[in-house]
Amino acid sequence: MAKNNTPAKQEGGIKIWWGNVREYFSSVYSELKKVYWPNRRQLIGYTGVVIVTVTIVALILWAFDSGLSFLLKAFINAFES
Repeated sequence: MAKNNTPAKQEGGIKIWWGNVREYFSSVYSELKKVYWPNRRQLIGYTGVVIVTVTIVALILWAFDSGLSFLLKAFINAFES
């Protein structure tokens, strides 16, 4: 009967896994070096645009919701009497 080499397989598996993890993070690091990072002034400008846009969309959604609520209440009151 052949010997069971489970510990050797586990050690080899861990080495392969660790090599894959190191290769992954090395690739992530090299890709992040290629990213264009905005400077502080651009970042503040972009943040302002996002805040203004979110505010405008929230106001539009609030207006539609209020309008539909008003119409629904009027419709229900019309048939309630």
